[in-house]
Amino acid sequence: MQRNILHFVFSLFLIVAAFSCSTNDTAPVLAIADPDELDNVLNHYVEEGFYPFVYARLEDLDGNVIYEHSSVNEALLPNTKVNGDTWLRIWSMSKIVTISVALDLIEDGILKLDDPVSKYIPEFENLEVAVSNTGKSLTEYGWGNRDSACPIQLVPNDSIMTVLHLINHQAGFYYATTGYPCLDSMMAEQNLPMAKNTDELINRMSKLPLIQHPGTDYFYGTNTTVLGIVAERATGKSLKQLVAERVTDPMKIKGLQYGLPANEKLFPKFTGRDSILRIAARGELDIFGPDVPEYALARQLYLGGEGMVGTADGYADFVRMLLQKGELNGYRFLEEETVEEIYSPHTQLDSPYGYNGYNLWISGDSMRIKEQGEAGLWIGGGYECTYFWADPKRNFVGLIMSQNNAVRAPGYEMNDKFRGALYKQFWKREK
Repeated sequence: MQRNILHFVFSLFLIVAAFSCSTNDTAPVLAIADPDELDNVLNHYVEEGFYPFVYARLEDLDGNVIYEHSSVNEALLPNTKVNGDTWLRIWSMSKIVTISVALDLIEDGILKLDDPVSKYIPEFENLEVAVSNTGKSLTEYGWGNRDSACPIQLVPNDSIMTVLHLINHQAGFYYATTGYPCLDSMMAEQNLPMAKNTDELINRMSKLPLIQHPGTDYFYGTNTTVLGIVAERATGKSLKQLVAERVTDPMKIKGLQYGLPANEKLFPKFTGRDSILRIAARGELDIFGPDVPEYALARQLYLGGEGMVGTADGYADFVRMLLQKGELNGYRFLEEETVEEIYSPHTQLDSPYGYNGYNLWISGDSMRIKEQGEAGLWIGGGYECTYFWADPKRNFVGLIMSQNNAVRAPGYEMNDKFRGALYKQFWKREK
């Protein structure tokens, strides 16, 4: 059940996890009227054993910290401090970084949205598509009866997969949590994170069928990982190099990269899947199957959809770049028109909760009705409860960061409860 909930959350904004656009020069200076109220929300979810720790941070458009708070479960993490410089696994928060790199390459004429993926990865030219044993598309099955689609059969792909399909999660790639046992077992057998490099990753992925014909539907998965490979093949550089050369170095962002810095340690992997918060065993974080990405600096595999590490401070800088229409610290990374495309409607346009931009979920009016925020927020997150949003109306970014998977109910309510308490303070002041 927790896996199903997590997959639904992921598909809404692209979480995992598991969260206009002109600068308003007349917007009031942000101030938190009652920070203790926000502290208490976070403290509750740590004290009640839903999370090993929680760190929240709000920054205005210029990077000034307008709120931060850290709460740590001392029984699980004794003598531990968490702050804006703490390194974390950010999982799918890597996706928008990879997409931004691809968009920058498009601006430079190196890539095109309608380029066939096979132009850069010819190994994928003959990928087949999995359908049910009756020939039905797998995307037509609901969560309750997906096992009835097995055993699957493979049919030829009838469409051309493009770069845009990768960006919009319409290419047909997936994770090992689809709910189709016969497909998930195939994915787990390939154990993608254990590939030594990009070429070996391609070889493993080429043995897997697509879950749909490209362009026919939205299905959240390793599409952005493939997008990172396209960027590497198109430039002859690693994704690690591209992120450093095009994103973090010129914009002076520290705290966002591939490979954990020397002398730094990551938190253990926690899970609440059996209602007790504890360190997870191998295979319990089963998004890829038995193993998850590794983060050693010497590692030569750079997963564009899942593989980055970052700090709250560093990631907030990246999101502030989006709010500043593609510019940060005096350096223009993306053109304004490109940033507008990132938060424009692209998929899930019939959802009552909002819509998908380029791997950003743009909230709808339902969030205001539920008093959990409001329409127009740009939202994203990661597999181990990392979460961010940007508010283009008030020009600030928010992050709520932890390291936990399969949070027991009702722990997933924390982000909504925190945002709700925050926005109620805004509404009271603005009224």
